[in-house]
Amino acid sequence: MSQEELIAVTTFCTSHNIEVTFIRELAAYDLVEIINRDKEEFFCSSHLPEVEKMMRLYYDLEINMEGLNAVHHLLKRIDELQHEVTRLRNRLP
Repeated sequence: MSQEELIAVTTFCTSHNIEVTFIRELAAYDLVEIINRDKEEFFCSSHLPEVEKMMRLYYDLEINMEGLNAVHHLLKRIDELQHEVTRLRNRLP
């Protein structure tokens, strides 16, 4: 994984005006993976849409971390089911 694919946690939090502890809490619930390099924390840029979604749910809708965890898993399950429905529809004559 190259350096360009990583987003510094402190930079992200500063630009979004949120606490670094928010990202660390997401990591504690396995909602994002924190990568430590050169004494700095990063997360993969591919997780950016999910992190921003969780940020909006947490700060705008005031959903707590346990709720974010549940929402994340439910959205993931819905996505899996939608893919399965699409696959099954494609098998129909």
